[in-house]
Amino acid sequence: MKPIGKYGQMRKHYLKEHRSILWNQLILTEQLFQHLREIDEMAHRRLDEMMPEMAQQAGVTEELKRRDPMTCAGMMNNLKTQAEEILMTELVFN
Repeated sequence: MKPIGKYGQMRKHYLKEHRSILWNQLILTEQLFQHLREIDEMAHRRLDEMMPEMAQQAGVTEELKRRDPMTCAGMMNNLKTQAEEILMTELVFN
């Protein structure tokens, strides 16, 4: 059985702390693990879709990677942080 990843764990913590009725319902119906895995998988898919689009919009190109790898890495880290904030709002804290 595949372990629950980062986003699934975050969802688990959120449900336990802030959505106790849903948390209890998922536990009682034995659907918690499936729910957390689905959230984690959706978040990873969404991140994989968002990053290339965001990189293109921000002007991150192969030329930039060659010319200035540190700037490129910094930009990609910032974009990932922005994408994760969107994921938290859409999937984890919803």
